[in-house]
Amino acid sequence: MQRLKTRPQFQAAMAGGTVSRTAHFALHRLVLEAAGGAIAVSPANAAAPTGPGSLPTTQGPQALFAVQGVWLGAMVPKRWARRAVTRNTIKRQIYTVGATFEAQLPRAAHVVRLRTAFDRKQFVSATSDQLKQAVRAELLQLFAHAVRRPGATAATAAPAVQAMHVMAAP
Repeated sequence: MQRLKTRPQFQAAMAGGTVSRTAHFALHRLVLEAAGGAIAVSPANAAAPTGPGSLPTTQGPQALFAVQGVWLGAMVPKRWARRAVTRNTIKRQIYTVGATFEAQLPRAAHVVRLRTAFDRKQFVSATSDQLKQAVRAELLQLFAHAVRRPGATAATAAPAVQAMHVMAAP
């Protein structure tokens, strides 16, 4: 399983649409084209800007994910998890649960996003076993629902791809 690392990768995956939601998490998916695997970079595209925030307009968001396989990213904003220890604990749980579902997930870029805070009165410690169990149970539910739901078709993925081209245009 590959991990999302750059901002354009996260933006492209989130533009793909929401596949599953729970009380605290949302799972976004961008289905990657299955046409023969990795996307080759031609000499004409090699001179394209590659800095942060740049998106190759000639190849679209698919160019961000040149390696075949399942991609996974975790977004745990400081707004919903104030302490770094809590954010790191939640991210570890996301990647661990995601790895267990890797074989069942389609070839796509996935982003798990924390969308609301866990109650600090109920989970006093940032790394308590209660918090880890609650996060893990909710992530299992999130991924199980996403696996049952079929991948997006080309018709549903097209608006997201077009939106990315519009955003990338100068």
